[in-house]
Amino acid sequence: MATAPKSEVLNMAELVSYQDGSVVSRQITKAEAGNVTLFAFDRDQELSEHTAPFDALVQVLDGEAEIKISGKALSVQTGEAIIMPANEPHAVKALTRFKMLLTMIRN
Repeated sequence: MATAPKSEVLNMAELVSYQDGSVVSRQITKAEAGNVTLFAFDRDQELSEHTAPFDALVQVLDGEAEIKISGKALSVQTGEAIIMPANEPHAVKALTRFKMLLTMIRN
C-alpha cells in the first residue's frame, strides 16, 4: 500500500478504518531512519508479545488499550502516548476499538 500523501493536511484517525475482528495497519511514511504506521484494532484484538530493536512511540488516536512492557500492564487512551523501549518484550490489546500511531526511529 502506498504511503500517505505529502504536503497535505492529514487527519490521522481517518486514514485507517476499523474492520470487525481485525487489526488493520497503514504505513504513513517509511525511510531508512524509521517509519510511521497507523493501526486500527477491533475490540479485543491484539498484537502478541514481541520485541523490536528500536524504541517505538505509540500515540493513541481513539479508544483504549492495554500495553504490556516487560510484563507490566499499562492502560492508554485517547490523547495519551507511551514509549516502548528497544529490546523489551511488549504486546498491545484493544480494550475498546482502538487506533494508534506508531513511530519507530532507528539508531
